[in-house]
Amino acid sequence: MTLTLTAAEQVLADNFAPWVLDLGLTVESVDTVDGHEAVLRLPWSDRLAREGGGLSGQALMAAADTATVIAVAAARGGFVPMTTVQQSISFQRAVIGTDVLVRARLTKAGKRMAFADITMTAEGTEETAAHATAVYALLG
Repeated sequence: MTLTLTAAEQVLADNFAPWVLDLGLTVESVDTVDGHEAVLRLPWSDRLAREGGGLSGQALMAAADTATVIAVAAARGGFVPMTTVQQSISFQRAVIGTDVLVRARLTKAGKRMAFADITMTAEGTEETAAHATAVYALLG
């Protein structure tokens, strides 16, 4: 079953804590053909900036985690219960004053585990701002 963009937005609206929804994430695309991928947009907000004006690492971590859930939902054709087992991130350059595109691609989606590679870029550039990996336990 294919996860539509509308269904992906509904997964986002129905399955995350209010503070995650306050980030303003939107689903830009889902791809269930080439690697089970989701792209989310994290809109720039001064509220998410740290001292010095760069987007906070906490916001980027939460966005990476959320994008991975949408990618798993794309692979499964809808939301299934899951939990983060591991997440690691490397911050490579500051994002200041622009949206971030968060691309989560599943590198393996098994029956009980999913592995993801997440790349975050400032809108308008291909240069990586942050790179994360994540492992999820699929509970349903």
